[in-house]
Amino acid sequence: MKILVAVKRVVDYAVKVRVRPDLTGVETANVKMSMNPFCEIAVEEALRLREAGAAAEVVAATIGPAQSADTLRTALAMGADRAVHVLHNPDPARPLLPLAVAKILRAVALRENPGLVILGKQAIDDDCNQTGQMLAGLLNWPQGTFASKVILDKEKAIVEREVDGGIETICLDLPAVITTDLRLNQPRYATLPNIMKAKSKVIKKVTPEDLNVDIRSDMEVVQVTEPPKRKAGVILSSVDDLLDKLKNEAHVL
Repeated sequence: MKILVAVKRVVDYAVKVRVRPDLTGVETANVKMSMNPFCEIAVEEALRLREAGAAAEVVAATIGPAQSADTLRTALAMGADRAVHVLHNPDPARPLLPLAVAKILRAVALRENPGLVILGKQAIDDDCNQTGQMLAGLLNWPQGTFASKVILDKEKAIVEREVDGGIETICLDLPAVITTDLRLNQPRYATLPNIMKAKSKVIKKVTPEDLNVDIRSDMEVVQVTEPPKRKAGVILSSVDDLLDKLKNEAHVL
C-alpha cells in the first residue's frame, strides 16, 4: 500500500511573526521557514506504518513556490521515498484557500492512487483546520480527524481521536484520509546520512494547470494588522483597591 502525506512550508514556530510594512500580510523575507509541526507528525506516522509493514511506499506532497522543495527534502531526509511538488507562487492578497489546496491534493491522490492520505490537522500559519476534511469530502473517502493513534488492519484503519469527552475510536474502510494531532507521535530527527541520501531522491514537479485544477480565489485579503499591545499592569496595595478597580474600571463586578 502507498501512503500520501501532505506537508506545508510555514514560518518556523520559534520565530516571532511580523506584519509587512504595507500591511499586505506576514513578513516571510529573510525569515526562517520550516515544515509545519503537524505535518512532521503526519510524515512520522506514515514512516512508522511503513516500517511496521503496513505500507510499501511513502510519498510526500506540497504546494508552494520553488523554496518549498526544502520542505520536501526534509520529508525525504526523514525517510519518505519520493515527493511531488505542485508549483504555485503565492499572492498575499489572494491566498491559496483550503478548498483549493484540497482540490489539488485530490488530483494528486487520484494520480498516485494511495491507500491512505495523512495530513496535519492544521497549519500553524492560518490555523484553518479544513483541508483534510475537504479532501475527504472531495474524494468521497472516510475520514479520521485529530488522530492520537492509528492502527492499520488489512483493509481497515482503526483511529483513536481526541474529542471533548475523551477518546473516540472509529474504524475506517481504506482508502481513507487521516489528520494528525499532537499526541500521535514524536517526529524523528533526520540523520546526516539520510540528509545526504535525500538529495538524490526524486521530486516530481507539476503545476495546478497540469492537474486541471482551478485555484482562483474568491477571497481578497484587504489588510493584515498586528493585535493592539497590552497595557502595562498596575500593582495595587490592597484588596480594597483591587475590588474598586474591578467594579468601577473593569466593570466585571
